[in-house]
Amino acid sequence: MNIIPSFIRHYIEHRPNLLKIVDNIGWLFFDKILRMGVGLFVGVWIARYLGPEQFGLLNFTTAFIELFGAIATLGLQSIVVRDIVHNPSGKEETLGTAAILQFLGGLIAYTLILTTIFWLRADDALAKAIASILGSMMLFKAAKVSVYWFESQVLSKYTVWVQNGVFLLFAVIKVGLILQNSPLIAFAWAIMAEALVVALLMLLMLDLRGPQLSSLTASFKRTKTLLADSWPLLLSGIAIMIYMKIDQIMLGQMIGDEAVGIYSAATRVSEVWYFVPMAIVASVFPAILETKKRSEKQYYERLQCLYDLMVWIAIAVALPMTFLSTTIISLLFGDAYEQAGSVLAIHVWAAVFVSLGLASGKWFLAENRQILSLQRTVMGAIVNVGLNFLFIPLHGVLGAAVATVVGQATACLFYDAIQRDTRKMFVMKIRSFNLHAIWERTTTRL
Repeated sequence: MNIIPSFIRHYIEHRPNLLKIVDNIGWLFFDKILRMGVGLFVGVWIARYLGPEQFGLLNFTTAFIELFGAIATLGLQSIVVRDIVHNPSGKEETLGTAAILQFLGGLIAYTLILTTIFWLRADDALAKAIASILGSMMLFKAAKVSVYWFESQVLSKYTVWVQNGVFLLFAVIKVGLILQNSPLIAFAWAIMAEALVVALLMLLMLDLRGPQLSSLTASFKRTKTLLADSWPLLLSGIAIMIYMKIDQIMLGQMIGDEAVGIYSAATRVSEVWYFVPMAIVASVFPAILETKKRSEKQYYERLQCLYDLMVWIAIAVALPMTFLSTTIISLLFGDAYEQAGSVLAIHVWAAVFVSLGLASGKWFLAENRQILSLQRTVMGAIVNVGLNFLFIPLHGVLGAAVATVVGQATACLFYDAIQRDTRKMFVMKIRSFNLHAIWERTTTRL
């Protein structure tokens, strides 16, 4: 609160609920900015040290592991948070049941990871070793219930304390590994150890600041209700991971790990600012929903303003980065990654559609249209995978970047045109690209 200007603080300091929300958003922003800055710095240093091929192998296995992450979490996060808010008296049963489900989901995910990597990379002992180490992080997903609890209580500061404290400690450890000329597998052990320490400390924090671990219970009845509610989110999560990570996996299998290293360098820069539209949407959409209770017309006007903002923030980032991409990559990663400049110039435009997708995703949730949301995600994944099969053999890493942009555009924009229920969203999104119309809408309201 001390860093908020006094004229703003005056309006919120006597409103405890709003104060709690502002404080929570502040902690989340701090978390993202710290991770963005330190993570980019350490990630670039690791990329320079390992070189494109080994950095590519590390990113290939990381993307491969994340592909199975949705199975481990079972789409339970928002369901658990919702149920704790709606039924606080049943929090021990909800948290305990979710923890057991996510541990079992983690076991299934880890088994699938080992089976698949031993099939894909049968002759690559290092890839199998790294996947085995990183894949064990799926077993720690049960500890995520502590994060769900603090989210339900709008107390993200405890999560930020733990995660960022451990993050900074292991950032120092990774720098030490570089200075000690450590092998690639040492970095895999460090990533796994970081996840383990975070999981243990988050459970300890839950025990201290939330329901005691010894009080958590589980039931078969609660298991059925949680899974009945979460299965669409599970399928949607799998589809999202496919079209977010499949490009790196297909590049690794079709061309090689060096191509993954080049591509990963570009995406690391391209995606570093994604927290901005996420924070904006999370902050303003509750207020937009409030207007729906008063006026449907005003509700859609404000939603249109959100789409306008999302598009032009993304364009404001993408446009200069397109022309400066090669310079940025050379400065950060060095000449070995020079080809990533061209990838960045293409991939950065996916941000326009990602931003629209974040905003419209809240609309799907508000209108209780989760099945439509799942359909658009699946369509985006199918388009992305299909185009990767076509473009990677012809254009390599550039083809993967094009496939990602088109896949995002399909899911977050063009899908709306083919569904009657979402056609209004498509028209609104198209309007967001018309700068003159935006100016007229703004001046009319003023």
